[in-house]
Amino acid sequence: MIPYGKQDINQADIDAVVSVLKSDFLTQGPQVPAFEKALANICQAKFAVATSNATSSLHIANLALGVGQGDIVWTSPITFVATSNSALYCGANVDFVDIDLHSGNMSIDALKEKLKISKQNNCLPKVVIPVHIAGQSCQMQEIHHLAQEYGFSIIEDASHAVGGQYQNSPVGSCTFSDITIFSFHPVKIITTAEGGMALTNDTKLAKKMKCLRSHGIVSDQEQMHEPSHGPWYYQQIDLGFNYRMTELQAALGLSQLNRINTFITRRNQLAKNYDQAFIDDKLTVLKASENTLSAYHLYLILLPETKGEEKEEKHKQAIIQLRKNNIFAHVHYIPVHLQPFYNKLGFRKGDFPNAETYYSRVISLPLYPELTTKEQKHIIEQVKALR
Repeated sequence: MIPYGKQDINQADIDAVVSVLKSDFLTQGPQVPAFEKALANICQAKFAVATSNATSSLHIANLALGVGQGDIVWTSPITFVATSNSALYCGANVDFVDIDLHSGNMSIDALKEKLKISKQNNCLPKVVIPVHIAGQSCQMQEIHHLAQEYGFSIIEDASHAVGGQYQNSPVGSCTFSDITIFSFHPVKIITTAEGGMALTNDTKLAKKMKCLRSHGIVSDQEQMHEPSHGPWYYQQIDLGFNYRMTELQAALGLSQLNRINTFITRRNQLAKNYDQAFIDDKLTVLKASENTLSAYHLYLILLPETKGEEKEEKHKQAIIQLRKNNIFAHVHYIPVHLQPFYNKLGFRKGDFPNAETYYSRVISLPLYPELTTKEQKHIIEQVKALR
């Protein structure tokens, strides 16, 4: 079975992890800050805060921006549930902004309209979390302009997009956002097995997130509420969490960073092969905008639009057919507002029509650096054979 995604581990990665296993530090050593510094440099951001996973990064990012009980946070309905859950963890009220079917990302027009109505009703969001679906950046400059007009903060959920670019700057530079979040799950662009990173250019936000990821504890005298008792002393100044990244994870991430440009180049070449194969097909291909370089975590296609119950059945049968032919086609994602838990919060089918249309047609095709020419040719042939 050809998977939809797969980690690429070489001997250098293995050696890096083994070296840490033989060292004095398995956690809280030099590898984590080295990984943070390396990624911050690549992304042209001032600060990077490594965490146990992207969900924990999203959680502390919301907290650092002051999200709390009764605040409002908006995100895209086409994302993994962690994006919206992270705001719920803070006691916030979550809502969604429908997507643009051409990109799969948050619709700027829908965002503008929702903000206009929300201002009239005095219920503007405190934070908006655009999601860079499949590795393609949202139109962040336009979202940033709206943030200035309506007074909300921005967290980029760039879990899919490390190594990508927007307007010739790296995703993660936080040029148009307060905080950017990356994921290093095994199917992502680079992996630390599990792990996440929050990047920012704001000193206060960086300090707050570093504190929150480690039980709310600080050892820096400047952050303490009273003079230190000695070199062993620490203070808990906030209610934080154990969201720390291990040395093993960081060592793997550092090693993987050496190949990030190679990974992005290969993913874009594979995506180009798909683009060319499907150019005259009835499928709709979600392509990167001209002002972006997609990281191509995923390659997404939309089946031809059909109406009624036939739509869901054709979608289901297409994925079953591909899997029968040893292609692990998948769906990213089920709209969050359709999940039973979110139904209990008041969301209903029909709330975000574009997201629901997308869900009824989207297929994620295999895309990862080690995908062979033969395997990709087989995938293309089987997709073209779909009826």
